[in-house]
Formats: sequence, structure tokens, C-alpha cells
Amino acid sequence: MDHITLAGIRATPLSVDEVIDAVGEPRVGGTAFFIGTVRDHDHGRGVSALTYSAHPSAEAEMRRVMEKVVADTSEDGRPVWKVAALHRVGELRIGDIAVVVAAAAEHREEAFAACRRLIDDIKAEVPIWKHQVFDEGDAEWVGAC
Repeated sequence: MDHITLAGIRATPLSVDEVIDAVGEPRVGGTAFFIGTVRDHDHGRGVSALTYSAHPSAEAEMRRVMEKVVADTSEDGRPVWKVAALHRVGELRIGDIAVVVAAAAEHREEAFAACRRLIDDIKAEVPIWKHQVFDEGDAEWVGAC
């Protein structure tokens, strides 16, 4: 059984419902989600524009991260049944959904742990970069890895 039901980098708006559908499973007793949205500030400064870029290997790296999270969080015999993740690229507006991840497990404890680990590891290891422009006109790149 493939535990990774959805892994994607998209230039179009992300669907939370698509992620919910991807992790549905009769054996699941708990599903945890994280939805990351574009905020209007960073480091105490106003943000006026934001663009995400991804390396061509980003989707494959996302899948690798997801496989490791499933393996590591299922070691105690209480498996994580399904995981899903989508990340947006391109120009986003304040309030847009930038990333959605979900983990579904037999119990809530494993679902929460896997979801937390999934978003943390995607941010740390998948080659996706954020370019944000501040209200004053200066900009910065923030690397995911």
C-alpha cells in the first residue's frame, strides 16, 4: 500500500478538500492537517508581495521526505496510514494558501506527530524558496533548505 496519496508542487490555488479526500481511509481514527497561509508581515515588517520558487527536484524530494516521515512515525506498530502534501509556487497574495499537509493514522497521537514532522521536514529539506517584498520596497529570499 502506498502511504503517500498526494505529493505535489502547483502553480494554481491549492484545494484543502483535495488533501482531505486524499487521506480518507476506513482504518483512520485521526487526521491532522496543517494549512500555511501568506501573512502580511514577517520579522515585524509589512509584506507587500510574495513569490515561491521550487527546484525541479522539489516534488521528488517532497516524496522522499514523506516516505521517511511515514517510516519513522510508524515504528511503534501504530502506523500512519496516509500522508498528503501540496505546496504552491508562483506569485501569491496575502491570505493565499501556500502549503497544505495532512497525516492520517489509527490514533490522533500518531496523526499529530506525523503532520508536525511532515511540515517541519518539508520546510527544512525540500528545495522551495520564498521571495518576499517588504512594504518599504526591499526584498529577501528565504530558503527552505
